[in-house]
Amino acid sequence: MTTATQPPTLSVDDLRGSHARRRRELAIRLVFFAAAGLSVIISGLIVLSLIGEATNFITRVAPDALLDPAFFPQRELFGIPTLVVGTFIVALIGMAVATPLGLGAAVYLSEYAQPRVRKALKPVLEILAGIPSVVLGFFALTVISPQVVNPLCPGVTPLSNYAAAGLAVGILITPLVASVSEDAMYAVPRSLREASYGLGAKKRTTSIRIVVPAAVSGIVAALIIAFSRAIGETLIVAVASGATGGGRFTLDPCGPGQTMTAAMTSLAIGSDRPRGDSLAYPSLFFIGLLLFAMTLVLNIIGEAFVRRVRRAY
Repeated sequence: MTTATQPPTLSVDDLRGSHARRRRELAIRLVFFAAAGLSVIISGLIVLSLIGEATNFITRVAPDALLDPAFFPQRELFGIPTLVVGTFIVALIGMAVATPLGLGAAVYLSEYAQPRVRKALKPVLEILAGIPSVVLGFFALTVISPQVVNPLCPGVTPLSNYAAAGLAVGILITPLVASVSEDAMYAVPRSLREASYGLGAKKRTTSIRIVVPAAVSGIVAALIIAFSRAIGETLIVAVASGATGGGRFTLDPCGPGQTMTAAMTSLAIGSDRPRGDSLAYPSLFFIGLLLFAMTLVLNIIGEAFVRRVRRAY
């Protein structure tokens, strides 16, 4: 008669591991916690510095100067609506370009492209997303404005204008929309596609009616990221929008204008560099704080929408 061998028993101390292993795990946790905490601290210090100088600006500036239909800080004219409207004109033009192109590319790569084609094109999209924005700014001045904008805009169009800057921003954010949206569509379970095909649906119907709604949370996230990127773009609008040192309120995309980031660039290092006890320097921090608040609100709204869509699907 053979006796069954008993498996070795494990104590609680064995499951916990050795003291050296626990110390290593504790050290790793502390390193990760320090990295996360340092990021929060740095972000908080940046916001506090913006708030301090922005408060100094608000307490000293005349309210009428903030609503003036022009932004010329050296003349004590701080028309914030001029900057906000200009920023949104450029961003919306960019999104009008990037949304159809990016989503179209995402649908093609996810649903129609062969695996080897997707494998070849996906890295190309990621490389295009890293194009230096100053290159696109120069491209907007030398190609987009004279060859694209001028024929579309009646009359004499300045070389630097909102439309050229917006089109260049659209080119910049198109790979971002395509890459993130394609990842969301590619992650949709294949069983949903097979069920649609089993009911007799065509690939086009499956793509539009099944895959896109199932991936809508990722698509919305891609559009929000792209819009935030367009709002915060600096070098393209500084080079191509055409309002160095200031600008007047305008809704004409064919004319030059000023944006929030371009104004900050001019105030910091450009031709409108502030000197002395002027309010131009603290206005830079106020614009930066306003830009931060706009981006934060946009991200919060987008996150709430994504959560609602995820619950629906």
